[in-house]
Amino acid sequence: MSRILILLFLLCTCASPLLAQSNKLIKELENKRGDLQKQIAETETLLKSTKKTVGSQLNGLAALTGQIEERKRYILSINRDMEAIEQELSSLNRQLTTLRRQLKEKRQKYAASVRYLYKNRSVEEKLMFIFSAENLAQTYRRLRYVREYATYQRLQGEEIQKKQQQIAAKQAELKQVKQAKESLLKEREAEKGKLEAQEKEKRTLIANLQKKQRGLQNEISRKRREANQLNARIDRLIAEEIEKARKRAEEEARREAAARRKSEGTKSGSSGSKSKAAPLERFNMSKADRELSGTFVSNRGKLPMPITGPYLITSHYGQYSVEGLRGVKLDNKGIDIQGKPGAQARAIFDGKVAAVFKLNGLFNILVRHGAYISVYCNLSSASVKTGDTVKTRQSLGTVFSDASDGGRTVLHFQLRKEKEKLNPEGWLER
Repeated sequence: MSRILILLFLLCTCASPLLAQSNKLIKELENKRGDLQKQIAETETLLKSTKKTVGSQLNGLAALTGQIEERKRYILSINRDMEAIEQELSSLNRQLTTLRRQLKEKRQKYAASVRYLYKNRSVEEKLMFIFSAENLAQTYRRLRYVREYATYQRLQGEEIQKKQQQIAAKQAELKQVKQAKESLLKEREAEKGKLEAQEKEKRTLIANLQKKQRGLQNEISRKRREANQLNARIDRLIAEEIEKARKRAEEEARREAAARRKSEGTKSGSSGSKSKAAPLERFNMSKADRELSGTFVSNRGKLPMPITGPYLITSHYGQYSVEGLRGVKLDNKGIDIQGKPGAQARAIFDGKVAAVFKLNGLFNILVRHGAYISVYCNLSSASVKTGDTVKTRQSLGTVFSDASDGGRTVLHFQLRKEKEKLNPEGWLER
C-alpha cells in the first residue's frame, strides 16, 4: 500500500512541470485574445439603433462596418491560436510516442534481467558462483558483479516507474490541450454566427441607403465641404507652425554661431592672429525639436489611442469607396474613432499645444511633437490652450456627442510630419 502511495505522489509531482508547459501556452493565447474579446464586447455598446435620416444611417453603417472589422480581426486571432494549439498537439503526440517506445525498451530489458535472476534465484547458486572462483581477485569481481546486477535491476524498475509517470503526465497534458481546442472551436463558431448576423444587418442598411441616393449624395457633399474647410484651416496652421519652428532653429543657430565667434575671437586675440567666422548652419528644427522627433519615431506602433474608453475605427485613412453604395467615395486625411459619450481626447505623446481653434462651434487641437503634429478634432470642450506642454495620455478635451444622433461620439484624428499627411493606424498600438 505504501509503495502505491509513493507512486501516486511521484506521479503528481512529475506531472506538474509537464502540465505547466501547455498551461503557459494556453494562458498566453487566452491573454492575447482577452484584450480583443473585451474590445469586441465594449464596442457592441457603441452600435446605435438605425434612424430614418440618411446622415444617421450613414453613420450607423460606418459604426457597423467598424464592428464587423473588429470581429473579423478577432476570428483571425482565434484561427492563429488554433494553429498554435494544433502544433502543440502534434508535438505532444510525438513526445508521447517516444515515451511509449522508451517504456517498451525498458520493460524488455527488465524482463530479461528478471528471467536471468529467476534462473539463478537461490542464495546457494549465487554463493557457489562466487566461491567457485579460481582466486581471490576473481571472487571479488564476482561478488561485485552480483551486487551491481541487483542494483541494475532495481534501477531498471525505477526507470520503468518514471517513464509510466511521464506518460501519464503527457496524456493529461494532451487531454488539456484537446479541451482548449474544443473550447476554441465553439468560440469561433459563435463569433462566426454573430458576424453573419451583423453582415446581414449591414446589407439591409445598405439597401435602405440605396433607395435614398439623392439624399445620400447631398449628405456626402455636406460632409466633404466640412472636411475641406477643416483641412484648409489645419494646413494653414501647420504651415504657420513650421515657419515658427524654422525661425526658432535659425535663432538657435545664430546664438551658437555668436558663441563660436566669441570663443574663437578670444583665442585669436591671445595669439595675435585673425580667424574667419564659421558659416551659419541652416536648420528647420531646433535641437530640442530634433530630439523629440527621434523619440516620437522610436515609439511608432506603440502610441496610445487618442480617445479614452472603448472605441471603433469607423473611417480609415485615404480614399475609398463605401461598400455596396455606387458613386460614394470618401477621402479621409486621418481616421474617425467612435467612442462612448463623455470620452476624452488624449495626447498620443509628449509635446506642446501648437493651436486651439473653433470651427462650426467645435474645438480642434494641434499638438507638436518635434517635426510631427497630431490633430484632434470634433471636441465639445478643450482643457488645454496654445503653448501648454502636454504629456502622453493627458486629456485635451471632451469629444462632442451628437444628441440628434443618439449621442454618437466621434473623434477625427490626424497625424502629420510637417506638411506630409500620415496614416495614423500604423503609429497607434492596437
